[in-house]
Amino acid sequence: MKPLSHIRVLELARILAGPWAGQLLADLGAHVIKVERPDGGDDTRSWGPPFVADVGSETRSAAYFHATNRGKKSIALDFDTPDGRAAVVKLAQQADVIIENFKVGSLTKYGLDYASIQAINPGIVYCSITGFGQTGPYAARAGYDFIVQGMGGIMDLTGMPDGEPQKIGVAFADIFTGVYATSGILAALIRRGSNGVGAHVDLALLDTQVSVLANQAMNYLVSGDAPTRMGNAHPNIVPYQLFPTSDGQIIVASGNDAQFVRLCRLLGVPHIAAEDRFSTNASRVQNREILVPLLASMTSQRTARDLLSALEAAGIPAGPVNNLKEVFRDPHVVAREMRIDLTRLDGSTVPSVRSPIILDGEACVASDPSPCLGQDDHDIRRALAKGLDPWATANEFQ
Repeated sequence: MKPLSHIRVLELARILAGPWAGQLLADLGAHVIKVERPDGGDDTRSWGPPFVADVGSETRSAAYFHATNRGKKSIALDFDTPDGRAAVVKLAQQADVIIENFKVGSLTKYGLDYASIQAINPGIVYCSITGFGQTGPYAARAGYDFIVQGMGGIMDLTGMPDGEPQKIGVAFADIFTGVYATSGILAALIRRGSNGVGAHVDLALLDTQVSVLANQAMNYLVSGDAPTRMGNAHPNIVPYQLFPTSDGQIIVASGNDAQFVRLCRLLGVPHIAAEDRFSTNASRVQNREILVPLLASMTSQRTARDLLSALEAAGIPAGPVNNLKEVFRDPHVVAREMRIDLTRLDGSTVPSVRSPIILDGEACVASDPSPCLGQDDHDIRRALAKGLDPWATANEFQ
């Protein structure tokens, strides 16, 4: 039995951060009902190509939607109608967790804000995900990952020194916010287990982006100097970057002095490691502009395959730069079963990427693919009408 098999989640979220949290909870065993607009559903259903054909329908949903909505039920409800609001309130009364990512205050008019739901369900763990949080001068603004990456500093740290700021190739702030939201929800559920009281979890994309600046934030706070873009180099470790070979580039990540000594020996320049200007990491950081070209002149004389093999044998961390085709063909990724194929109602399958969490040898991943829009309308409405558990499977309340 999965650890959250007793938890019922009502997802009033769309796009990525909120649905990512909902999917992660579903992977851990929670029962998740996703409420979507009748006119098109979650925005990401149309964010393609590529698209996946919906079961028993001429419609289709984008691969983007399927990246973040597995393991959920879907019901199409319109908050602007009395029936739609009433159905959501009924679901909220029975839920353990609500995830929403509406603009601050916009659910109040529907009676679906935290205060209204907490009054009818005191144990609710209510997670609000916004661009800028529930307080502060930007609270009313809409927040988007791209904007937050820019505002939160990560773009100024990403890219080549002489190039323009770069966003990360996936929605970094959104996904991290979804993961932190899950942590906050789980912490609130644990606390509720001891005192019976729910919580309002306030997650902001900008807060999250600033929080995960990690060592770069501390570099600034300690030194007072704002770090700058360094391409693929590391601000605190040398050598730790791309190096050329005769047929491409590889990553060499020498993390300590002993590894650096072995690297120099392997490259045929053991005397470099003994020089005062290179003998410690601090000295290597100060003299990186001299050291890196010296090492590159040696790595460029060998093929990538040969050098990677030699580095592995010497215990020096290194690796290739894979495209996604190469990632999913990598024997270790294959062995770890990171790609999974989920079976749909008609027996067809949809590919997915599993959660990285493994408990007692069992991968935590929902077994059902993302739902078609309104796929579970009939079962959920019937359960609500009969006073049954709408999160239960259809055969459990027939």
